[in-house]
Amino acid sequence: AGLLFFLLLGAALYAYSAICFMKIAEKTHTENGWWAWIPILNILLMLAIARKPLWWILLMLIPLVNIVIVIMVLVAICQARGKSGLLVIGFFVPIVNLIVLGYLAFAD
Repeated sequence: AGLLFFLLLGAALYAYSAICFMKIAEKTHTENGWWAWIPILNILLMLAIARKPLWWILLMLIPLVNIVIVIMVLVAICQARGKSGLLVIGFFVPIVNLIVLGYLAFAD
């Protein structure tokens, strides 16, 4: 029963994040928002929303460098939505990250 709960919770969180990134892509006029549902393509979608080169995905494979790159991409996504880059801090706080993602997706 516990395993089923965590599988369903994981699926729900994955669906929530995919829906949010699709909405963010739509609001930033980024093509291929459906990529949010497919692993690896969803990272390429994040790079596209952030207007960063797609080869940055290679930088995400380098330990420690990947932390800096992810922060830069998340700041650029916040800015692409017209929000403060400081919102990126919320992405590193459990539960708050879900709120920040929803805010970026559904706020005006």
